[in-house]
Amino acid sequence: MKKTILVVEDDDDLLMIYKEILELNKFDVHTAVNGQEGVEKFKEVQPSLVIMDGDMPVLDGYEAFNQIKKLDNNANVVIVTGMAEYEKKNQEAIKRGLIKVITKPLGIDQLVDLARKYSEIKLEK
Repeated sequence: MKKTILVVEDDDDLLMIYKEILELNKFDVHTAVNGQEGVEKFKEVQPSLVIMDGDMPVLDGYEAFNQIKKLDNNANVVIVTGMAEYEKKNQEAIKRGLIKVITKPLGIDQLVDLARKYSEIKLEK
């Protein structure tokens, strides 16, 4: 059984790179191009891990994270951002259950390690 990952990123090139790398490593990858679409995809596919950009149009990654946590308090969400981890916005999200903040750029090895570490297969409720 494949582990399902949702990648939410508004940069099309980066989105495709993440998707390709994760699929090469045997992950089932779904994508969204903004936070609102990410929340909808989360409801649909119930991924074991969400890797999300912090700064996106329509709905940013932080608000999308808040909505996802309301849907599933145990959701594994990582935000990739240009801001430092210690910035207030990131610290508040961590207090609410964000599992990690990663400062861009996200390297290939780091992406695969994250996927392996945090994509536990969820059992049906």
